[in-house]
Amino acid sequence: MTAGLISPEKILEVRDVHKHFRMGNKTLEVLKGVNFYLNKGEIVSILGVSGSGKSTLLSVLGTLDRPDQGSIILENVNIATLNESMLATVRNVKIGFIFQFHYLLPEFTTLENVSMPGFIRNRPRNEVIERARKLLDDVGLSERLDHKPNELSGGELQRTAVARALINDPVLVLADEPTGNLDRENGDSVYNLMLELSRNSQKTFLVVTHNESIAARTDRTLTLSDGIL
Repeated sequence: MTAGLISPEKILEVRDVHKHFRMGNKTLEVLKGVNFYLNKGEIVSILGVSGSGKSTLLSVLGTLDRPDQGSIILENVNIATLNESMLATVRNVKIGFIFQFHYLLPEFTTLENVSMPGFIRNRPRNEVIERARKLLDDVGLSERLDHKPNELSGGELQRTAVARALINDPVLVLADEPTGNLDRENGDSVYNLMLELSRNSQKTFLVVTHNESIAARTDRTLTLSDGIL
C-alpha cells in the first residue's frame, strides 16, 4: 500500500483524478483533474448538471472503477494503487454506499438485508444481527425488522438502505442522489436522518444531488462542471 501524507483530520484526499471512456473512435473525458478533501464528520454535497460526471466520480471514489490518473487517499492509503482483492476489502469495510434506488434483496427481511454486508465480511452472526437491530432502531424501523421490501414504503426502503450502508461501520459513506426517488417529505426525512447520523456518530458523507436546497444544508457544496470540481 502507498501511504499519503495528509493531516490527521482528513478522511479522504483526492488529487488530480482523471477518468475517460472510449466511445467508438472517440474518447470522452469525464473527469479532468479533480481535487478535493473530506474531513471526519463532514457532510459535503456535489452539485452538477446531468452528465457532468458526478456518478462517475462516486464510482471511482468507491473503488467500483479505477481512475486513469491521480491519487485517492483514504485514511492515509492511496487506494488507487491497490489490487482487486484489497479494493474489495476497502469497499466492504471502509466505504458505505447509498444509491437513488435501494437495491434491497426482495426475498430477505429488513433485518437480513441490513445484515448482509456484515455476513459477507464474515463477522460473528450474533454481533452483526445486534448491530443491524440497533441501526434499524436508529432509523426508526424497529417495528419493521421482519418485513420484506414489498411491505415497506419508499421512505422506509431508503432508510433501510442507509442502515445497510452503516452496518460495517465505514469511515466514508457515498450517497448518489439518495433522495432522488422520494417525494419531498420522505426525501427531507431521509436527509435529516443522514445529518443526524453524521453529527452523532462523526460519519463522513459525500452526497451527490441535484437538489440545491439539500446541498445548501451540507457543510460544504462543491460543483462539478466540465470535468473539474
